[in-house]
Order: sequence, then structure tokens, then C-alpha cells
Amino acid sequence: MQTEATAMSTDRFTNWRTSTYTGEGNCVEVGHGPGFVGIRDTKDRGGGTLVVEQKSFAAFLARSKSGGFRPKYR
Repeated sequence: MQTEATAMSTDRFTNWRTSTYTGEGNCVEVGHGPGFVGIRDTKDRGGGTLVVEQKSFAAFLARSKSGGFRPKYR
């Protein structure tokens, strides 16, 4: 899967959410924009935002929820 990096102002992202599993602020926030998802550090919101396409983020979440990133031990 190839994606293209896109410069986008973080003020275009809305509804920033933090995981319910967050403990002591060591987490990331996810915000939604037009066709993209912004990901930023909760402790350093001004430090930059990783921007990915919504469909790529949805695929990442689906694989995470299915255990697709767990190491396979023999």
C-alpha cells in the first residue's frame, strides 16, 4: 500500500479523541479531517501531526483489532 505525504494544517482536524486505554497521558490523539486522519502526541500537541488517509487508518485499525501485528512464535 503506497500513500503520499500531504501537508495539511492541523486546525482542519476536528473531534480529537484519546484512547479509553490511556494511562497517565502516555497516548496519542486522533482527529478527523476531510479524507484524512491526524495523529498527535497528547503531551506535545504542538509538536507535529502525522497525517494519513482515512482508508489507510481504517485498515491499520482493522489489522490491529484482529491481532495482525502480533509476533508469530513457533
